[in-house]
This record gives sequence, structure tokens and C-alpha cells, in this order.
Amino acid sequence: MVRVVMRDEEFLRQVSAPATAADVQIADDLLDTLRANAGKCVGMAANMIGQAKCIIAFEAEGGYMEMFNPQILRRAEPYEAEEGCLSLTGTRKAKRYREIKLQWQTREMKTRICNFSGWTAQIIQHEIDHLHGIII
Repeated sequence: MVRVVMRDEEFLRQVSAPATAADVQIADDLLDTLRANAGKCVGMAANMIGQAKCIIAFEAEGGYMEMFNPQILRRAEPYEAEEGCLSLTGTRKAKRYREIKLQWQTREMKTRICNFSGWTAQIIQHEIDHLHGIII
């Protein structure tokens, strides 16, 4: 189900709770909302739809990917980016890394580890910031 995008900065500053297999509906709603906003958004975190759970979704290789409880294990090649956010007005500068090594869980709670780089890595970092209550 497509949800309303959260714009309450006080709510967005809250740290999200770990996600469990019982949170699959939140991931489905997150993907539906991301698809509905595809023209202006490439990634979302669950708190952007009012759910303070550690779930992100983003565009990846012509489709969409979701992650439960993502954690960055390694960062390389820092740079400064300028980013916008569907939950906020305008753009802001943010420190990002061109390459990251990430661990997350699937909706079946299977652990995965993979390296990401470039634009995809930047999107993931932005959404993980949301999970930690960091507003760019």
C-alpha cells in the first residue's frame, strides 16, 4: 500500500528499531511508496513512511532492492555529495564514500554481505542515515 511520506523532522530524528520477519508488510508498503514516487525518489527508509524500523528500499540494476537491518562494515574513498530528500525541502551537503561493504538481512532474515559502489552506495548511505535519525 502506498503510504504518505513523513515530513515531521522530530519523528525522522528518531533511531529506528531492528526489523524482524514480522515487518514484511512495512517493506511491502515501502516498496509500493518508492515505486509511486519513482519520478522524484530513488530510495526510502521505513521511517519515511512513519515506521521506525530498520528497513530500506532503493533502485538497483533496473529494479528495486530491500534490506532489513543494513550495516556498513567498511567505507572507502570519501567525497562530498549534495543530496535531496523526499521528506525534506531543498538539498544539503553530505559526506559519502564511493565504496562500501554492507551486511543486511533479507525478508526471510537470511544474512547477506556485498560490496556496493558509486551511485548505489550513495543511495544506501543516505537511507542508512535515516535509520540512525540523521537528517542530511
